[in-house]
Amino acid sequence: MVLERKVQETLAKFEILSPGDRVLVAVSGGPDSVALLQLLCDLRDDLRLHLEVAHLQHGIRGAEAREDAGFVAALADQLNLPFHLKEVDLRQIKSAAGKGNLEALARAERYRFFSAIARQHRLGKIATAHTQDDQAETMLMWFLRGAGLKGLGGISPAHRFDGTNIESDSRVILIRPLLDVSRAEVEEYLNEKRLAFRLDRTNQDPSFLRNWIRLELIPRLKEKMDRNLPSRLAQQAELIREEDELLDALAKAALGQARNGEGINRESLLKHGRAMQRRLLRLWTEERRGHLRALDFQHVEALLDLINAGPPQGRLAIPGGWELVKEYETLRLEKRSRGLKQQCACYSYELRVGEDLHIREAGLTIIAREILPPLPSPPIDLMGVFFDTAFITGKLTLRNFRRGDRFQPLGMRGHKKVKELFIEKKVPLSVRARLPLLVLGDEVIWIPGYGRSGVGRVTPETKVILNLKAIAIGD
Repeated sequence: MVLERKVQETLAKFEILSPGDRVLVAVSGGPDSVALLQLLCDLRDDLRLHLEVAHLQHGIRGAEAREDAGFVAALADQLNLPFHLKEVDLRQIKSAAGKGNLEALARAERYRFFSAIARQHRLGKIATAHTQDDQAETMLMWFLRGAGLKGLGGISPAHRFDGTNIESDSRVILIRPLLDVSRAEVEEYLNEKRLAFRLDRTNQDPSFLRNWIRLELIPRLKEKMDRNLPSRLAQQAELIREEDELLDALAKAALGQARNGEGINRESLLKHGRAMQRRLLRLWTEERRGHLRALDFQHVEALLDLINAGPPQGRLAIPGGWELVKEYETLRLEKRSRGLKQQCACYSYELRVGEDLHIREAGLTIIAREILPPLPSPPIDLMGVFFDTAFITGKLTLRNFRRGDRFQPLGMRGHKKVKELFIEKKVPLSVRARLPLLVLGDEVIWIPGYGRSGVGRVTPETKVILNLKAIAIGD
């Protein structure tokens, strides 16, 4: 038969099923899912498939929905397959959530249930009965909503998900064996096989966008353009998916090159065109957040505006409690912290020569030792410094930055603001808040890694040298 051959071609083309697979079949009782279940049962012996059936009763259609559940249970029993049923009150769930599209909530509940059953019974795949017509409807729906390539790619024949959109830790693969099959071919198959099925009257309600597209928009487009429009749209979706996958591969390679520790390098991002910049940001955001929910075109454009033309340092919130942090040429995505003020609280510690001072706020240990001349090899960076102890006549304190702090850089006659030094050295704001400054009385004399004062410079007349080092805690 035509349908069986088409399904086998789809299975082979996308490598959807393998011998020995354990599959959970999502069955609503409608024509498409009944046809899917029968087709998989026909393949069961050849592929040594283990099949189980799942049905979610949403509690919306009252007695009709309960009859649907009874119908699917009887069908599973007739085919000698394990059956899993869950009943929920979707309207109550929507009321408790306080928001949400009923259709989207129903989908989320279905997949949450299917995933739980798959995990519990070690079923590696979930089969759904999406057809070529569903693909065309999905593509048009996302086009009308202004989706990008991902949305226009429609439904994929096989999709691995890890629970980011269904609150589950399982890893299963959703498969759609009927994706190259039209709804008309399904109906013909059911007639030839004389298979009974249920009809959901809510599918005839045009107030739902998908139903309106199926019942009104597509018939008019067919009349004006092409009777084979669903097939053409499905083919277009496949082409878009393949091109999107290629662009994603290129973006992943570019993202790898742009990485800078836990962030990415701004210059590396901006060397790409705007379209690739968007893709890189979305890919990076999905990697950090685990999903892209609620992140739309406007959010990505706002991020790019900050990165391209915003101040050297800045922050911009995105949905989900995250924010982009721009610190000169470094970009980071961080969870917004309610305890930020506590993390940046002022601190001050007395430095005692001969003791190691651990400054947890800065993640640094300050080692202070007195040594005798001659002067050892000078430190390779400003993380180490030498002072003539004859000039260290007061208490030494290590504290973080205060507004108005000034110091006299080595080799300079006058004083300058510490803030100006931070700007010149492009010290990120997050580092400025934690960085310890060595203060003698009211005078800043050392900023580890960035500068030292001319006070206490070692000379040939120096009798005792104070040797200070700043090292990361744990090194």
